[in-house]
Amino acid sequence: MPSGLVALLDDVAGIAKIAAASIDDVGAAAGKAGTKAVGVVVDDAAVTPGYAMGFTPDRELPIVAKIAVGSLRNKLLFLLPGALVLSAFAPWLVTPILMLGGAYLAFEATEKILEIFVHHDEAVETEELALSGPELEKEKVGGAIRTDLILSAEIMAIALADVSDQSIPVQAAALAVVGVVITILVYGVVGLIVKMDDIGLHMAKSPRAATQKFGRGLVKAMPVVMSSLGYIGTAAMLWVGGGIIVHGLHHFHLTPIPGWVEGLQHWAGLVPVIGPVTGWLAMALASAVVGLVIGGVIAGVLHFIPRKKAH
Repeated sequence: MPSGLVALLDDVAGIAKIAAASIDDVGAAAGKAGTKAVGVVVDDAAVTPGYAMGFTPDRELPIVAKIAVGSLRNKLLFLLPGALVLSAFAPWLVTPILMLGGAYLAFEATEKILEIFVHHDEAVETEELALSGPELEKEKVGGAIRTDLILSAEIMAIALADVSDQSIPVQAAALAVVGVVITILVYGVVGLIVKMDDIGLHMAKSPRAATQKFGRGLVKAMPVVMSSLGYIGTAAMLWVGGGIIVHGLHHFHLTPIPGWVEGLQHWAGLVPVIGPVTGWLAMALASAVVGLVIGGVIAGVLHFIPRKKAH
């Protein structure tokens, strides 16, 4: 009996070591994959607050919560199984799918830029005004979840590309960790952003003069912050979308564009002291230019050519 108990304990210890190693593998894989997806995360955090604005303060956080639940559903129920199927049966499709998603992000960003210069039809705004509060909330949440599906697909595809050399269970666990952690991070930040003006108002009522001043400054700054987030989100979409396309072209050894981007990054990185910063900025700018060109071509095909045929 004692020898049997010792053997059993040895088996349990061995299983525990294997489990601990697996957890370490999952943690390392999730950390690596999550880092690569940070650009899309910035985009997601910058885009989403706009969907919760314009409602009464008591509805802002519930709306963010609904979008967060929809985001988790996108990642865990649809995208995670799809990613595992791709990894098991068609891993060669991951890069083309990433490139298609990058092209979509570039197109969306280009559309936002074009809206600044082209007359915007007010029919959509009039239609929104005709909706009741609950109907408008449902429509906004649905739109946010659809946008999140694209961004989440990019996040999961980027994560999958970085853990594709792991076993299927480790891939599944790592993607689940990335999906949950990023969702909590993004929508935690979004919730904080949409309630920032309320926090400022609360601080402005404080008996302390310094707290009052900070609170009033916070309230005044929020319109600028929201406007800035729109620009940051657009820039991130161009940078991330263009960067994904450049990486895909490099993967398939197509065109000299990846070489140009790498060369520009290399020369910008030679600046003394701040070389890593200038190198990254050069890479991001070059990727954004690629994204703008790709997005412009897609926008032209989808909008201007059909309009000519109609005339």
